[in-house]
Amino acid sequence: MKKIGGLLFGLLIILTKPVLARTGFPVGSKTVGEQPAKIREFTITENDTTSYTLKLALNTSDEPQYFFRNVFTPVCLTGECKPVYINFYWDLLGNYTHFDFPPGEVLTKMDHREFKPEDYAKLQDILSNQSSLLKDVAMEDLVGKGTENLADSVDAKAGATLKTVKNEVIDGAVYTCYTLWHLAHGTVVDEMLKITETYRTDALLHRFLSSNNHHYQYWAMERIMDTKGNVMNPFANDLMQIMRSKNVFTARYALQKVNNGFFAETNRQNWLWATYQQAAYPLQIAILKKLATIPFRPPLAEKTAQALGNANPEQFKLMLNALAAQPNLPDKTVQLLANHLSHSNADYTAEIHKVLTRLQPKNPVVRSKMKHYQTSRSPTPN
Repeated sequence: MKKIGGLLFGLLIILTKPVLARTGFPVGSKTVGEQPAKIREFTITENDTTSYTLKLALNTSDEPQYFFRNVFTPVCLTGECKPVYINFYWDLLGNYTHFDFPPGEVLTKMDHREFKPEDYAKLQDILSNQSSLLKDVAMEDLVGKGTENLADSVDAKAGATLKTVKNEVIDGAVYTCYTLWHLAHGTVVDEMLKITETYRTDALLHRFLSSNNHHYQYWAMERIMDTKGNVMNPFANDLMQIMRSKNVFTARYALQKVNNGFFAETNRQNWLWATYQQAAYPLQIAILKKLATIPFRPPLAEKTAQALGNANPEQFKLMLNALAAQPNLPDKTVQLLANHLSHSNADYTAEIHKVLTRLQPKNPVVRSKMKHYQTSRSPTPN
């Protein structure tokens, strides 16, 4: 068993064929694409006997674009080893993106049948799944009990583990899938993260923040804000663009992480309200929750109070909570609240009256409306 494991994992070497191209290949492509402008090579050592070359593609301005690796690995089955030549590509944070092949190379199954297009498509799905069950499977679990032969079919009698990962592999190429997945998601990822960190500049952070790659955006946001959510000056606009992006998850993360003082100024509060009005509903809710932590400027207080009447119950509750959380409200805002006491929704008016009662307004018009509300709610005498 140790001999087999050493053969499979200890003989990883670099394919000395032409360097392949950048992201965007069709899955399973057999052709060589456009060459990167520049390539920087890194020797990665995993243990005393295993090392390989990781390559970083650069553009003409020496800006990092993506990582790739030309791989050769033997996959041994039933006493027979077949060489696998394949090229892996990752983004700058080590997230696997795709694979392709040197000219003339293909993948084959246990019986030497070549992969079909649907097999390549499934392999791409398998390799793209960072949470694959293959993550926690040991090589020994794929070996038939009482034999040193690897079971490369999900129908082989290789124990419960192989049956468990049935949907995570390609029948006839189980161990190929296993080997390639661990190459795509192994220790190389940490090495790529270390390398990218050495390229960190304001320009790279701006680029990441404006990227469509959400991994880049999260990575950059962690580096432009301190532990209290204070934003480094050059990146305020980048962060605001993320808050208005179509990706609700990154927008909500940015909104929740940023310090409340980010929205202290009137212009920023007006911008946040405008963002609320055009946002998808989940982000609207996140914005309303954020409002409860922000000291309102008068325009935001008025806009929030005006919107109460047309809000649904969830929005209404959050808006009113945000207003109630303010130490003081402008008189105009209080008047707008009082105007809603004639709303047709009895639940709304009851909650607004509670808030007004706590505020103890001195404005005679507001007090008159509150009194009228109380009178209208009182039981009619017989």
